[in-house]
Amino acid sequence: MAVNIYIDQGHNPAGVNAGAEGFGVREQDITYQVGRFLYDILSQDERFAARLSRPTPDTSLGYNNTSSLRERVTQANDWPADYFISIHANASTNPEYNGTEVYTVASYTPAWYLAMEVLPEIVRRTGTKYNGVFLNPGLYVLRNTTMPAILVELGYITNYEDNQRMVNNGYQFAYGIYVGLLNYLGLSQIL
Repeated sequence: MAVNIYIDQGHNPAGVNAGAEGFGVREQDITYQVGRFLYDILSQDERFAARLSRPTPDTSLGYNNTSSLRERVTQANDWPADYFISIHANASTNPEYNGTEVYTVASYTPAWYLAMEVLPEIVRRTGTKYNGVFLNPGLYVLRNTTMPAILVELGYITNYEDNQRMVNNGYQFAYGIYVGLLNYLGLSQIL
């Protein structure tokens, strides 16, 4: 029986719920690409089934921020997914802020343990700074999913080094998430 992974590529390509920008790069393009890489990796591993919130670069969900988030959650809950992974790029007014962090609702839960496995694998493969796993029960997609859910902030789009890592090493970010998932589930790498 395959493990169902819902990959939420944060933000829409334009308009409502569009993401951050830095150095001419748009968050929604990074999240689309990394999510696509993760989908392709999981699709090659028969132990998983994967679905994307944005199957094409032009897919746009909802008519405002709330409905965009609700649609992602509803798709995952209705499937039903076993795990929900939301992919984002962070932003700050301070261009020095950098690094990878993962958010979940509560400590010592399946989602928290998954986050604790995903974060070091991303850092190991991409060279980003290990910022930690943080609790944010206010995040809509984490609060309203019926399965363990994590939100991965790959890096800071407003930090030049992180920005370039995300642009040039998207596959490694995705592969880090995949290996973290394997470690969490106690599965061996086959790819």
